[in-house]
Amino acid sequence: MTLTEKTFNAGVVGAGGAGFPAHIKAKSKVEFVLANGAECEPLIHKDYELMLHFSKEICRGFELLIESTKAKKGYFGIKEKNAKAISAISKHLNEKSELTKLGDYYPSGDEFELVYEATGRLIPPAGIPLDIGCVVNNVETLYNISLAGKDIPVTKKFICVAGAVKKPSSLFVPIGTSFKDVIEFAGGPKISEFGIFVGGVMMGNLTFNLNEVITKTTAGIIVLPKDHYLIKRKNQPEENWRRIGKSACDQCSYCTEFCPRYLLGYQVEPHKVMRSLGFTKTGAAVWNQMAELCCSCGLCTLYACPEDLYPKEACDKAKVEMRAEGIKFVQQKPVKVHPIKDGRQVPLKQLIMKLKLQDYDVDAPYNSEKISINKVRIPLQQHIGKPAKPIVKKGELVEEGQIIGKIPDGELGANIHASITGRVSDVTSESISIES
Repeated sequence: MTLTEKTFNAGVVGAGGAGFPAHIKAKSKVEFVLANGAECEPLIHKDYELMLHFSKEICRGFELLIESTKAKKGYFGIKEKNAKAISAISKHLNEKSELTKLGDYYPSGDEFELVYEATGRLIPPAGIPLDIGCVVNNVETLYNISLAGKDIPVTKKFICVAGAVKKPSSLFVPIGTSFKDVIEFAGGPKISEFGIFVGGVMMGNLTFNLNEVITKTTAGIIVLPKDHYLIKRKNQPEENWRRIGKSACDQCSYCTEFCPRYLLGYQVEPHKVMRSLGFTKTGAAVWNQMAELCCSCGLCTLYACPEDLYPKEACDKAKVEMRAEGIKFVQQKPVKVHPIKDGRQVPLKQLIMKLKLQDYDVDAPYNSEKISINKVRIPLQQHIGKPAKPIVKKGELVEEGQIIGKIPDGELGANIHASITGRVSDVTSESISIES
């Protein structure tokens, strides 16, 4: 059986956030395979811990992917500050691979940044790494690929629990575990009223719902007091940031000058997208289209803007509008790296200070203790593509690792497996619940 078939059967998807089905990348033919161990979201340390404790498995997945894609070389991206992770990974890299040491900047984990740092190549505007002969995978995805090589499906997620919890830690939890159970396992919250950033404070989502569950793409959950600066900002309704942006943006262009994609040479200028908030049709057809090249890293909104406005959110909205209209932006000039790019990189420590997160900037060591879970709710769509179709019924007994949701033939997606042994307590078009 090929690696493509094994990763499909195991339900492996991009664990770094997007959830792209890994079997598609495994069957591509490229020059370079890149492992992304940069991990630049503030407070999240799970990839670092995974590299420390499971370096052999990660490097085995890396090798399998290089073999499957017929790549001539592999590049493994890790921040230079993470000396212990570099040492652990270096022991298991073969002669076809080399380390790419990255600076401690945000967002050094963006695949456009990583590809450029490792290969010197620039991904075409609105393109993907495959366009220039590259495939990029997060280190946890590579870990899961190594398990898939042994016919072990994805049933657990490695996450970081950080912020205002009593025991910040990184750990494996069954997919479908509630945030409530995860936070309790991390010692519980330090405060009574809090919000949860899912996936990170920069690019993640804010929720107050403890019944939400861990999926294949959950990088971590960060607990912060309800009155924290970031929660107040993120919890603003859309009409507020549009109204404030329309009246207060003075076109200083700081959002553009610090934009990582702009500095790489892409024609995205968030300050011009902000202009469209103040007009109806005039200019919007041109300015809004630039948003297609935005990577939604959030640096403009949460770091660059001196007035605490929302250029990232303006770009997000513009993307939706452009897609609805079927409009694709075509860059009008060659991609050329800005000569002052290195001078405008944002150190992670500086970003953490700006975000008022210094009190929570602590290690989240690996906790090998098995979390005891009595019930999981497993979403049928945890990936890009079509949702899986349930193949079990309410009342049925299932074993951990048993396939419970399949992707229809010919569709893009990923299979879903039981994350605990137990009885199916509910089946809907969106999820399958299992009680042990």
